[in-house]
Amino acid sequence: QVQLVESGGGLVQAGGSLRLSCAASIRSFASYTVAWFRQAPGLEREFVGGITWWNSGRFYAGSVKGRFTISKDSAQNLVYLQMNSLKPEDTAIYYCAAVSARTYNTNSRNYDYWGQGTQVTVTS
Repeated sequence: QVQLVESGGGLVQAGGSLRLSCAASIRSFASYTVAWFRQAPGLEREFVGGITWWNSGRFYAGSVKGRFTISKDSAQNLVYLQMNSLKPEDTAIYYCAAVSARTYNTNSRNYDYWGQGTQVTVTS
């Protein structure tokens, strides 16, 4: 079973930056796709960005492309989400998710493992 733990959330003013981390209790994400999703109150959970271990691919939602960057530390089994130029509309709970599949996927229902979430609040 895969256990995921997010950290790094907090409160930041618009234009600021945060880096989120996702730590996994697994030997390797070698066959996995790992993604970040976010959910604001009353809204559906939406895809933010993903990274694949199997081909080191990266893919992003259009709303964050150019501002957010996903990276990984394979040795420590960590995934990062560097968030720059934050906007108030980025405010949400951010979740790390993983699926053992060699595919790009932006649909939350296709991810099997989830962290508890970390709150990101961006003020004007």
